[in-house]
Amino acid sequence: MLSAVLTLGIAGLVFGGFLALAAQRFKVEEDPRVAEILAALPGANCGACGFPGCAGLAEAVARGEAPCNACIPGGDAVAEKLAFIMGMACEAVEPMKAVVYCQGDNDRAQIGAEYHGVEDCHALHQLGGSKTCPYGCLGLGTCVRACPFDAMYMAPNGLPVVIEEKCTGCGACVRACPRDVIDLVPADKQVHILCKSYDKGAQVRKYCQVGCIACRICVRACPQKAISMDKDTLAVIDYSLCDNCGICATKCPMKTIVDRQQPKEDKQAS
Repeated sequence: MLSAVLTLGIAGLVFGGFLALAAQRFKVEEDPRVAEILAALPGANCGACGFPGCAGLAEAVARGEAPCNACIPGGDAVAEKLAFIMGMACEAVEPMKAVVYCQGDNDRAQIGAEYHGVEDCHALHQLGGSKTCPYGCLGLGTCVRACPFDAMYMAPNGLPVVIEEKCTGCGACVRACPRDVIDLVPADKQVHILCKSYDKGAQVRKYCQVGCIACRICVRACPQKAISMDKDTLAVIDYSLCDNCGICATKCPMKTIVDRQQPKEDKQAS
């Protein structure tokens, strides 16, 4: 009995020694900059950078596999810190914001069916949605719950609202939407065509009071030629050309285009 215990003890010591030796021999030295970079990141783990959380991005930046401006929510402030840690120059980050491209709320979009199930847009999408429009917002708030910055809420009319002051442009809501109703746009752009329907105008009129009917009035009215037709049925804005003049919003007969700028008198007063 004693010999068996001694044998097991010796074997344990031997194997323990081998493990300690192996751990020492194959130990991977961690770049000290990883901890510094991680401390500079927001810690939201939103995935906007394309890496598995802030820790994944920190390691990638330290290895030179990701740029210093990869953290979208962090913006220029974080980019500058990472550039300093890495000892390199870094390009400025263009601020982005999320826009919900749908105005088809419970009052202005035709309801085709009642839904009593899991409060999740993906589940409702699998069933075709409760509204007649096959492109519009499903209204169950999956995007709101996905936002790591509390920059969205559900309005009483059944549509998500982006709080622009809080939105960091991380894109979590964009990835959460099963109908691709949400996009990221440059933060300084205030004129938007809020529709994603590719149905013909006559069909759109039947199920939505504010959908794009492809009348092309906005295309002809835009002095910057920033609006074109996608698939011949949906007006879209090229934000690189748009100067926020808002003329298209005043011309749109369906009020599909919105201008979210302050009134001119408010601007002058400020």
